[in-house]
Amino acid sequence: MASFTRKAIMDSFMKLVDQRPISKITIKDIVEDCGVNRNTFYYHFADIPALIEAIVHDQAEELIRNHSTITTIEDALNVAVDSILQHRRAALHIFNSVSRDVYERYLMQICQNAVEKCFDAIIGERRVSPQDREILILSYRAWCFGLVIDWLDHGLKDDIHPTLTRMCELHKGMIEEMASRCIIE
Repeated sequence: MASFTRKAIMDSFMKLVDQRPISKITIKDIVEDCGVNRNTFYYHFADIPALIEAIVHDQAEELIRNHSTITTIEDALNVAVDSILQHRRAALHIFNSVSRDVYERYLMQICQNAVEKCFDAIIGERRVSPQDREILILSYRAWCFGLVIDWLDHGLKDDIHPTLTRMCELHKGMIEEMASRCIIE
């Protein structure tokens, strides 16, 4: 029952944040929307920032869990973009709020996970230097993160899919080439 109530509170908040900025949402609005009392809200969350962190965390974990077989940077970027577009207004409201750091931290986690999976798929059974692996993952994680953050900074105005496709075409073979330099004979 507790997880059902927790989810109802989270769903109500997402519904509300899809309609208006976070600064215009109160705990009273959330509890009225989902039909629970304030004490129930506080049983599950300390405040609205804690609620936001829980939502972003759960969505990041779900995204990682549901896309565990991604093996290309392009697929990873498209999954992240499509996830943001599912709740476009809510994503922008959270991104442009005081909770932006939470959003960025979990976006970085998603990028890290995706790049690690892509790198491991490229390397396969071959051994690589741990330091080189870390450097390669760091550089591609930053590239992916930067693309998505730039798009969010510009208000999700453009259809980013063609740009992602073209950028990945331009980068084609680069991660493989870099990875080949990391292989330990």
